[in-house]
Amino acid sequence: MDMSGMSDMSMPMATSTTMDMATGTATSAAAATTSAMSMGGMDMGGECKISMLWNWNVIDACFISSSWHIKSRGMFAGSCIGVILLGILLECLRRSAKEYDGYLVRKNAMDGFIAPVRASEANEEGGDSSKAPTQITTGNASHAGYRPKIYEQAIRALLHTAQFVVAYFLMLLAMYYNGYFIICIFIGAFIGSFIFQWEKLGSGRQTGVANEPTVCCG
Repeated sequence: MDMSGMSDMSMPMATSTTMDMATGTATSAAAATTSAMSMGGMDMGGECKISMLWNWNVIDACFISSSWHIKSRGMFAGSCIGVILLGILLECLRRSAKEYDGYLVRKNAMDGFIAPVRASEANEEGGDSSKAPTQITTGNASHAGYRPKIYEQAIRALLHTAQFVVAYFLMLLAMYYNGYFIICIFIGAFIGSFIFQWEKLGSGRQTGVANEPTVCCG
């Protein structure tokens, strides 16, 4: 038998088998790579959309940091609700600071450290003279008012700082010029003002609006 002929026939067959195996391996690797890339694309989502012009972006909008990346309409709706709650919280903090100051005044007036207002002074301020004291307390009372204790002033400063933080956080969100977020800020301010500034008027003291140094940032 001619062994050389058989060897010549086996060499092309071995070469063909090797090429087929290499092609199959490359195809499998390419398919795996494509699948991994598609899965990675699904996980990462699109790029952040940040605009310094008025916009109505919803999907792929980003706020404050890349971790606040809107990937669905449900996530965007939740963010809008959060912005409204921040606006309500700001008005709540403002009212809390005002009520705490009022609490300190009432507390120390009972202890005789703050002089009550004369009836004539109450009339000048627009108050009800029938409810105003006709005399000024003696002793430690004076028109100079009352200086809060250290821990009381610390609480007042904490309430002011909380207002400051929430107000500037809302300002930063507004600077993304997203129409939906800006509308939510207005809604939060309206609801918060409706709830926490609903108070008696003409009681001889300024209202919450008159005491506000600025509407924007506390």
